[in-house]
Parts: sequence; C-alpha cells; structure tokens
Amino acid sequence: MGVFRKKPRVVIIFAAALWLIPQATQASSCCGGGSSSGMVLSKLAKAQARISADWENYDGYMDQSGIHRDDPPGSDLNQYRLTTDVGYRFGANWQGSVSIPYVWNSNRYSGIQSETNGIGDTSFAFKYETSNRISCLTALEKWQDLMPMIYLGGGLTMPTGISPYDEVDSSFDITGRGFYRLEANIFIEKTIFPWSTSLDVSYGYHPERKVNREYGTFVEPYKKQLGDRVNAAFSLGYIYDLPWHGLALTSSASFTSLWEDKARNNGIEDRNSGFRKNSAGLSFSLTTYSNKWVFALSWAHTLQDKNLGRNFPTTDVYSLGVTHVFF
Repeated sequence: MGVFRKKPRVVIIFAAALWLIPQATQASSCCGGGSSSGMVLSKLAKAQARISADWENYDGYMDQSGIHRDDPPGSDLNQYRLTTDVGYRFGANWQGSVSIPYVWNSNRYSGIQSETNGIGDTSFAFKYETSNRISCLTALEKWQDLMPMIYLGGGLTMPTGISPYDEVDSSFDITGRGFYRLEANIFIEKTIFPWSTSLDVSYGYHPERKVNREYGTFVEPYKKQLGDRVNAAFSLGYIYDLPWHGLALTSSASFTSLWEDKARNNGIEDRNSGFRKNSAGLSFSLTTYSNKWVFALSWAHTLQDKNLGRNFPTTDVYSLGVTHVFF
C-alpha cells in the first residue's frame, strides 16, 4: 500500500474528486429535482426523497500544464456511490435538504489492488425562493411570464468521510476530503413547455484546520486550508409529453465548470494544489403524471482537450436515481 503515497499528484487529484458527486439539473418548479448545490423541491411539494447510484470510472488525468495524461498500463480505477437525499419545505419560500453518500473504492494502480468502503462527506443545504409564482408554464400570456424562478441559498459540507488525515494506508482508501466547506449559491431556472433551462452557481470557502497525520503517518503539526472554489453549471432540456400512462420524458444537456484555488500550508501557497475541471453531460428523466415519481439516468464526461482542465482526474460518471415527491 505504501507505494501509493509515492504518487503525490495522483493523491491530490484523486482526493479532490471525491466530493464532486454529479446530480442532473432539471426544472424544479414542475416536478422537483436536484442541482449541484443540493436538492430542489417543486413549489407545491412538502418533502422529497431520492436514492441515486453512481459509477465513476477514471481515465487518466489533466496535469498541471493542462495536458491529459494516461494512467499506468493495467490501471483500473473506479468509485461507486449510493447517495440518499432528503428535502423538506419549512415554509412557503424556505426549503432545506441533506445528502449522505456511501462510497466504495475499487482500484488497481501500478499492479496494486485496493478495495475500501465507508461513508462520504455529508452535505446540508438550504434555499430561499424569491417568488411565490410557479415558473413552469405551458404558454406565454404576458411579459412577466418570462421571469425565471430564482433561489438564493447556502450549504455546509461536513467531513464525515475517511480523509487523508485519518488512519488510512493509501490514497485510494479515502472517501472524503477532511475539510468543512461553507457555500453560497444562486440557482435560476425557467420552463416554458417544452423547453427547460437552468443556471447554478456556487462559491465555496474552506476554513483552516490543523493537520498532524497524513495517510496514517504522524507529521509535525501544521495548519492547512484548501482554496476557495467556484462551480457553475448550465443546462438546457426538452420535455416530451408521452402518449401513454400520463408520462413525461425530459432530456437535457449540461456543461459544468469547476475551479478551486491553491491550498495554503501554514500560510504558504502549495504550488501543486488547486485544480480546474470542465465537463459535459446528458440526462434523461421520466416523470409520472402525478409528479410523485421521477426516474433519472445521466452521464457526465470530463473534457480532455488541452487547457480545459488542470490537476484533476478525467472520468465518466454514470448515474441512476429515483425520486419520490410528497405533496
């Protein structure tokens, strides 16, 4: 296992990827859904529950100069996640949610096999709806109908997962980052049947923490702070009104850009840290007529062209989820 600790760049980018659990963004005022900043309840929903399964397959990484590099021959890096999300409406315009992932790591790297599992980092989020209107419309009757629904919110990620600063043997044993993260978020969405679009932008801040252990080895105590991060996701979807059983199918394409500044150790910038990632995705969701059930399938692909990423693994993420909405 110790050989993994001799790959610092692989360690950094693999650890950074753990908390980027993709969620398909969909118009939420119609049937409820999710975004990169947490679950979003429809305007009429009282609560919502979702279970999703993800398979993330790693295919090389973007180096510090923005060039894609392959993993060593024979490598097979995979992470599987089962995530439970619960959302609840606390008032006419207030809602909150919690997301708890369970993570399985299955990796073969440089001839060494590693199999681990454990809970991931837990996330809490809240959102305030700036309007009492339902922004999901079938037709435009006046210019005010063009106004989107705007959600203002925040979030907290807690380091409940296994991090590099716990008792672990290798970089591939971890299931979390080991840091708290505070977030501010704005989510904008609009649906005019059959088209749907959304924009989700978040800013994250990591408070400083003390570190005295790295991958099971005690080190001289120092203070570490991850860099600030910005995540922006845009999606465009089309809704098909299916002719049987009162079902609707929504297909959407998305683009996500993520950036995190360099970390600091005892106030000194770590030049090997920080990252940038751009990805594109496709998703399909099937909604029942009553809007009580939503079944979703999605795929997200990290773009590998030069200068479209830096210091981050390139992956394909396949997700399957089911959501139940309580009215």
